[in-house]
Amino acid sequence: MREYNPHDIEQNFYNLWENKGFFKVDYSKKKNFCIVMPPPNVTGSLHIGHALTFTLQDIMVRYKRMDGYATLWQPGTDHAGIATQNVVEKQLLAEGITKEEIGREEFLKRVWKWKEYSGGTITKQLRHLGASPAWSRERFTMDEGLQRAVRVAFKKLYEEGLIVKGNYMVNWCPKDGALSDIEVEYETHKGQLVHIKYPIKDSDEFVVVATTRPETYFGDTAVMVNPEDERYKHLIGKKVILPLVNREIPIIADEYVDMEFGTGCVKVTPAHDPNDYEVGLRHNLEIIKVFDEKGILNEHALEFKGRDRIEAREDIIKKLESEGFIEKIEEHTHQVGHCYRCKSVIEPYVSTQWFLKKEVAIPAIEAANRGDVKFHPKQWKNNYDAWMRELRDWCISRQLWWGHQIPVYYCDECGHEWASVEEPTECPKCKSKNFHQDPDVLDTWFSSALWPFSTLGWENGEWGKGEKWMPEDLERFYPNNLLITGFDILFFWVARMMMMGTHFLKDVPFRDVYLHALVRDEHGQKMSKSKGNVIDPLEMIEKYSADALRFTLAILAVQGRDIKLSEAKLIESRNFTNKLYNAARFLKMHRDKFEDLDNTEIKTDLGKWMLYKLNEATKQVRRELDEYRFNDAAMTLYRFLWQDFCDWGIELSKVSKESITELGSIYKEAMKLLHPFMPFITEFLYQELSLTDIENNSIMLKDFPQVKEIEKPADFDMIIEAIVSLRRIKALTGAKEIKKAYVLADLPELAKEYIKKLARVNEVEFVNSQIPNAIRDISDNLETMVSKEEVDITPLIERLTKQKEKLNKEIEKLEKKLANKNFVERAPQEVVEKNRNELNEFKEKLQKIEEELRKLND
Repeated sequence: MREYNPHDIEQNFYNLWENKGFFKVDYSKKKNFCIVMPPPNVTGSLHIGHALTFTLQDIMVRYKRMDGYATLWQPGTDHAGIATQNVVEKQLLAEGITKEEIGREEFLKRVWKWKEYSGGTITKQLRHLGASPAWSRERFTMDEGLQRAVRVAFKKLYEEGLIVKGNYMVNWCPKDGALSDIEVEYETHKGQLVHIKYPIKDSDEFVVVATTRPETYFGDTAVMVNPEDERYKHLIGKKVILPLVNREIPIIADEYVDMEFGTGCVKVTPAHDPNDYEVGLRHNLEIIKVFDEKGILNEHALEFKGRDRIEAREDIIKKLESEGFIEKIEEHTHQVGHCYRCKSVIEPYVSTQWFLKKEVAIPAIEAANRGDVKFHPKQWKNNYDAWMRELRDWCISRQLWWGHQIPVYYCDECGHEWASVEEPTECPKCKSKNFHQDPDVLDTWFSSALWPFSTLGWENGEWGKGEKWMPEDLERFYPNNLLITGFDILFFWVARMMMMGTHFLKDVPFRDVYLHALVRDEHGQKMSKSKGNVIDPLEMIEKYSADALRFTLAILAVQGRDIKLSEAKLIESRNFTNKLYNAARFLKMHRDKFEDLDNTEIKTDLGKWMLYKLNEATKQVRRELDEYRFNDAAMTLYRFLWQDFCDWGIELSKVSKESITELGSIYKEAMKLLHPFMPFITEFLYQELSLTDIENNSIMLKDFPQVKEIEKPADFDMIIEAIVSLRRIKALTGAKEIKKAYVLADLPELAKEYIKKLARVNEVEFVNSQIPNAIRDISDNLETMVSKEEVDITPLIERLTKQKEKLNKEIEKLEKKLANKNFVERAPQEVVEKNRNELNEFKEKLQKIEEELRKLND
């Protein structure tokens, strides 16, 4: 039998599968199955979270493909606006130039060039993992067809009044521009609470306000108190003088103020705080921006103009302090928002932006509550509902150059504004040729939200028809059957696909959503470069094989539970592949070629038992995969192949040589069952046992095993139990040979030959009751016995006696310790409890040993 070298075999097999078109959709099939690849960033590389997502997807895809479905696994990559633009900007800066210097058109050429260079990195890496999507249909979120779909979607929503533009307070990253709420990551920050004195006009009095962001006070346009607060009622309507600035601002009353918090008096900065912004609208306050889009302070900040607002904070505090305007400064821990991409501190900022109104989500909420989509684990439905209930309008415009430029145009002559799918040639109102397009681009997630149907040809025009998508795809594959992705993009992506799908196609985009948890290190720590605990999937593939990585991820993928990944687990999976190889090598030692199970008549008792076991495993694996219990399915396969087949099927066949031909056929069928999890080793072993090649007989094209009606044959589980039980007696007594053994169980006559040869006893007798003066071993379903006259029990008695003496000493020591009042009162409670538990365990062990000794001495 050939050697199995994963590095050579995996690459060769994958190339053959892809080149032969085995991943393509077979439109001759009647049943349909569709799943979309969460499109990884075009500049990305495969990380362990990707490896988990794509492994689970590939398992389902290979299972459905073998089970007779027209299977579409839609691949593609995302243009990833902010991330990709940042990469290219850094490249330019390394050359000493900025994007503004070369202009938008030239910059975009550079980005496209970078995309062509790096865009295929992750898809190449996915091939190493063994992923089998329909590569010939690969899409990019900015290919020509998808650009058209995005423009159509925008225009429709715009004309329905669901996309609007206006001055809103948004989350603003000084580097990347506007962000939606869920693109802000909050971190605990130790800062300062600065108490500033605001003098009251025409008075010696002052009020004190506390702030964590003193640099924004230059934009204060009011001080606010609660109308019911007796301390400040007399001040309502009066004015305070803004320190340093000397601008007068009113003291206003609003129920928003919490009288119990701080001084009960707060500053109102409508341009730089979301709550203050709402107050400002209610009270018609002036909105004064004190820094620009890059976070640089402007003329309102007096001498601090031109400085970064955070960098200037300490100097602003010092200036206020020197002028007598600081009452006190306290340490203060609070949450600070950061950009999810570049980690810059986020600012609330009033800006003109485009928004998708929250009303578009109503059908998606209703569909989920009708049960049109099911979440796995089901508790994620509650998270989805909670987020959708609190939904705000979605800021969809971004101040970038790379992305889908917003398809809105403005006439320079008459001021008309309109949205257009095609590039316009004139203003539709006044026919002027002088117009310009909105400079902003759409949030990356806008185009990703269309992914489940835009990739099926929706509004792609003629682009890609017959190659990237087929005319019947929407009818066949929408809604998609399943989405598998990480829980962390439930709101970024999943919820938004629900919104767009229910809006444009009046149905949910998928029937099932499987959200997997995080992959952590073996200690449950989140992986990070700074901790040095990152597991690189490509390194693991190189070291242990793709099959070992895939199987490890699957067997650890318990619904709703984080995965603790370690190299020890990967070694276990690699050992499993070795076990599979050695089983095939054993079979090949007895016969060169084995038929498929459908062409093999199973006649032997051992063959019938192993076929029954395979059928039970098939029943379980199908049910577990249909319920997305990947770990259970993997464990079922592991137990059947390692324990039932390799450990015992092969062992028992040494007694029943005539069964080996049947076992080879059963093993080949088991390789089909395992194939979705471990595609490479199963293909190799199937071909080795068939004496065929992939091109003409790939396991990928075989039918997934079906559950059959099979009568339960002779119970080899009981035979195995008897063998193990007698082996235990021999091990305990050190007996080299046993002339006669007794088995108290209802076993068929054929069991005697197996027990004699594999337990190595000369004679076996089945009995209905215990025999006198015997050493007994009791297992779950039977009892085995050997006469004491046959074996020397002295070594066993000596070993048990020594264990008894050792336990007595340990018990005496613990009892003394626990009788000591000082120890019990002063030692930590958990230590005392641990000692008590150990004492109980030792007493239980002692009881068992004494019982064994009593039996042996009877």
